[in-house]
Amino acid sequence: MTETTPRLHSASPVRRITRAGVRIDQAEAVAPNLANWARSYRQKLRITDAVIIVAAIALAQVARFGIDDKSVDVAGHTVDYWQVSVIVALSWLAMIGVFRTRDSRVVGAGASEYRLVINASMLTFGLVAIAFLILQINVARGYFIITLPIGLSGLLFGRYYWRRWLIRQRELGHFLSRALVVGDIADVSYVINQIDGKTGAAYRVVGAVVDGSHPNELIAGRQHIPVATDLDGIAATASRLGVDAVIVAGQPQQSNDFIRRLGWQLEGAATELVLAARLVDIAGPRIHFRPVEGLPLIHVEIPQYDGLKHALKRTLDVTLSGLALVALLPLFAVLAVLVKRDSAGPVIFRQERVGRNGKTFSMRKFRSMVIEAEVLLEGLRDQNEGAGVLFKMHNDPRVTRVGAILRRFSLDELPQLWNVFIGDMSLVGPRPPLAREVAGYEDHVHRRLFIKPGLTGMWQVNGRSDLSWDEGVRLDLYYVENWSLTGDLIIMWRTLKVLTKPTGAY
Repeated sequence: MTETTPRLHSASPVRRITRAGVRIDQAEAVAPNLANWARSYRQKLRITDAVIIVAAIALAQVARFGIDDKSVDVAGHTVDYWQVSVIVALSWLAMIGVFRTRDSRVVGAGASEYRLVINASMLTFGLVAIAFLILQINVARGYFIITLPIGLSGLLFGRYYWRRWLIRQRELGHFLSRALVVGDIADVSYVINQIDGKTGAAYRVVGAVVDGSHPNELIAGRQHIPVATDLDGIAATASRLGVDAVIVAGQPQQSNDFIRRLGWQLEGAATELVLAARLVDIAGPRIHFRPVEGLPLIHVEIPQYDGLKHALKRTLDVTLSGLALVALLPLFAVLAVLVKRDSAGPVIFRQERVGRNGKTFSMRKFRSMVIEAEVLLEGLRDQNEGAGVLFKMHNDPRVTRVGAILRRFSLDELPQLWNVFIGDMSLVGPRPPLAREVAGYEDHVHRRLFIKPGLTGMWQVNGRSDLSWDEGVRLDLYYVENWSLTGDLIIMWRTLKVLTKPTGAY
């Protein structure tokens, strides 16, 4: 008797090894499926949102009116403020639901989830204000002024808390959507490794179906992914493995209508169809879908390096760096004394770095090395542990005792706030390179110089010196072409977190 579904080939029993190193048979229920865990997680968010909104509105009412009953006139009728509060609370909760802020495709996504919560909250209060104006309900403005910021801050904190909880659970192998990856072997391997390399990834790959010749299994990290043989039997394979999503990596070479036919085959199944387009390092805001007479066109915006958005970035740089310089003056004084007493030499170290469009500038840092560090460098080059053209060493003998502490917590870089204030640098951007590093750049790496270098950036919050040269370049180029003010604020927040648990700082 012949089998009606494609066989999964594997040199050994299908298995997955968790981060704790324990082997788990795929047949075991490692985590609830998408429907179950998503329902459970949505319930947690629903309860949290309701508690925060009720608490915020109650606090605003007490702060504005005290504990006494207050009323408002509505079309000649007297209505208690607590009734107004109930309307606001129900409207707020309903709008958060309408915006699908608890959808499984959004939760845990960070900026996208927060943006939806903010948009839902702002629209709620906008519509409520318009309705009250039309109905001539004279509600105290102070009531709204207190409610919105407290409630919105609480909602965002609640989402942040649950997002961190969800990421921790996913790192342990829970609350993941089971996925089958389909496509050309190179594209499939790329997608699987990208998913495996992200600790907060929402998927756990349990199988692959490749086009053409293939190995018996693919290895991603500590996972062994079995490989199926037949692109025509994807739906059957997905059903047999109980997957929540079929991820199409690239365009299989079978036929032009492959994706359409696969969509038909998956109809009626509780399985998502996900397309992993190889638009490498292009962020979502630059991608727009515009169908023309049934033809789905993907528009990719070309990066812009001037204009209003950059003017707003400069305004943010000047404002925040100026405030930071004033607030940190006492710390600057203490660090200056420590550096001066630790070793001979100037407190501030100045070094020529390459900025936007190749223009050089004098970058300032608290001195963390002995004064003859540049002379000693030549004798240490054979011990270089840095990536690419970078020179880095663990336990660099040129680093002073105080300097080692400054470097570990990035305190040596605080004087760069002055570089930001005067316009040589930005708060967020690519790492400022040395001229000798730029001389060794490949042509495409020069794109790092299209915008100002940053005090912090993607490189700093993703491992710093522990990153490979190619990965560091990729992160910097990604930032150059896809940066946004919201993204800058997120990187600043992540920088504060990294400072408490330094990684790759030496």
